[in-house]
Amino acid sequence: MMQRGIALSDRDFALINAAATTKHVRKKEFILKAGEICRSKLFINHGFLRTYRMDADGNEHILQFSPELSWTTEGESYANVLPSAYYIEALEDSEVLMWTKDNFDQLLAVIPALKAFSEQFIFDNLHASRNRLYKAISSSPEEKYEEFTQTFPGILQRVPLRMVASYLGVSLKTLTRIRQAQLQR
Repeated sequence: MMQRGIALSDRDFALINAAATTKHVRKKEFILKAGEICRSKLFINHGFLRTYRMDADGNEHILQFSPELSWTTEGESYANVLPSAYYIEALEDSEVLMWTKDNFDQLLAVIPALKAFSEQFIFDNLHASRNRLYKAISSSPEEKYEEFTQTFPGILQRVPLRMVASYLGVSLKTLTRIRQAQLQR
């Protein structure tokens, strides 16, 4: 339920839902492609999304997994109306709620609790992003994998190992070695 983590009146909740567009997205379908402008904030009701970028050699670098009951967007493109460098793709058949920038800005103006939630959410994501960056440059591959499995329990049954390796910034060979060593313990 979208109401998780936010104190809303029934009226506020009804306004937020009324402003949303529900979209059903099939596995491997893109919600956003590089070069497009991100025009919506997304809440994942059901399913699983990923946000990634391609490098010059065509390698994928996954920056975010977005499971059900989480929010996502491509912030820079959304806020500044610029072409995105990122892709947002469904990893499973998914149902998302979408709000255009104009609709969401109107909701923020009339629902103080949503504005406070949105600001806190942005700060929490900034903090999480900085921690992820720090761990990416300071942790061993084994430490990255351990943190990942604690942060995303059950994800290994939902996504290919190559995507986990991409998210962690390690090779598939390294990730396979780490997993084998854990199984032998």
